[in-house]
Amino acid sequence: MTGNFSYDIVSLVLTALVTSLLSLIIFKTSLIRNKWAKRNLPPGSYGWPILGESLEFLEGSRSGNPGKFVKERKDKYKSAVFKTSLMGESVAVICDGPNGYKFLFSNENKLVRIWWPASVRRLLGRCLATTCGVEGMQMRKMTSQFFSPHAFTKLYIRTMDLVAQHHINTHWQGKEELKVFPAIRSYTFEVACRLFMSIEEPELIAKLASLFNVFIKGVISIPLNFPGTRFFKANRATDAIRRQLQMIVRRRRVELEQKTVLPSQDLLSHLLANHDENGDFMPESVIVNNTLLLLFAGHDTSSSAIMMLIKYLAELPEIQEQVLQEQREISALKEGEFLQWEDIQKMKYSWNVASEVLRLSSPVLGAFREVVEDLKYGGYDIPKGWKFYWNAPMTHTDPSLFPENEIFNPSRYEGGGPIPYSYVPFGGGPRMCLGKEFARLEILIFLHNLIKIYRWDLVIPGEKIIYDPIPTPVHGLPISLHPRGI
Repeated sequence: MTGNFSYDIVSLVLTALVTSLLSLIIFKTSLIRNKWAKRNLPPGSYGWPILGESLEFLEGSRSGNPGKFVKERKDKYKSAVFKTSLMGESVAVICDGPNGYKFLFSNENKLVRIWWPASVRRLLGRCLATTCGVEGMQMRKMTSQFFSPHAFTKLYIRTMDLVAQHHINTHWQGKEELKVFPAIRSYTFEVACRLFMSIEEPELIAKLASLFNVFIKGVISIPLNFPGTRFFKANRATDAIRRQLQMIVRRRRVELEQKTVLPSQDLLSHLLANHDENGDFMPESVIVNNTLLLLFAGHDTSSSAIMMLIKYLAELPEIQEQVLQEQREISALKEGEFLQWEDIQKMKYSWNVASEVLRLSSPVLGAFREVVEDLKYGGYDIPKGWKFYWNAPMTHTDPSLFPENEIFNPSRYEGGGPIPYSYVPFGGGPRMCLGKEFARLEILIFLHNLIKIYRWDLVIPGEKIIYDPIPTPVHGLPISLHPRGI
């Protein structure tokens, strides 16, 4: 009896505390929104207390319709911007495509600044993606030196080509059927490990890849750190990744001091050996966080793009044939065993095809910005502290910007290409993805090596693709492989 009584008392106390906390949060939220009620806010709904419309926002992507959340509300409110509540924040969602993107990208660090939900900030910590202002610009400047054309020609292309050839020979050759998504993730993660940290040990790469697969599931999630939740699992995986990276960073620091490795060897050596324009070196914890971020960004979005490229080429054999002809012509003229920078520049049609894949299946759905001072947009008041959100699929499938928007048409990117601010798979403005050119190389080099050896068919035509948070085939995109005749 005593034990049960004690348990009941504890349960009552916990229930009372949780209820009180929720009541306080709802009360404070109501006070803030009452203050905003006097302003001319955009149309829309905040949804449920605390949760807002977060569940509907996440469910749209995970159900395979990444533009659903925004499109339904755009049609309902018929406005260039609507309000909602996501991840505990009041959000203004921009719906007028190029005008909205131009406003956000041109006002970076002026009227708006980078912002990500709590799940992203807590998992990634202080790094390029989460830091704004002077510190963020210094980080970006230091890191961008490693993503320069000089680095591409000296470091990237040969390594990417070597890894692609080895990967295809090891994991694709001799197989009649293969699941594309896990195979491609293996390739892109190995490329990232080699180029960013000079890691070549298969066991270590596999261990880190397994942890990253857990990490990515919780990046965009409700940050409830309880056993069983996505965020809890991602948090534990991130801690394990950081411990591993910290050991690698400290070992590399010793190697640099002993001059057994070069400061220009890879991204990790570059960050450790170089200081910013003020003479300050990046702290070890920030180097670890930035390495974590770039390993994540450097392989996950590229793996999604390559996977979707393989899917579309299977569905469009006539386009696959044109890509093959271009790549065969490049092979016939290239000098040496590996591709050169000049060879990549000749892959114009292939990149147009990849660009159309990115339009129809953007690896990144959108991003957030924080309003740093009261402003007006679309005729409405947007208070300081609110967040803006933009959604790429809504614009990429807008028939007024892309006529016959559902048709796969690589010729859209010839000449001047799409109108400015309408095509944004890599974002734009000062925050445009640092790895844009890196991704282009990774995609084209793998395509070059694969398409010369195989043609392929989908085992499950029409396989469902969900966003979790990147495009993910529910069955891994199995294909049947057919070696090409020489």
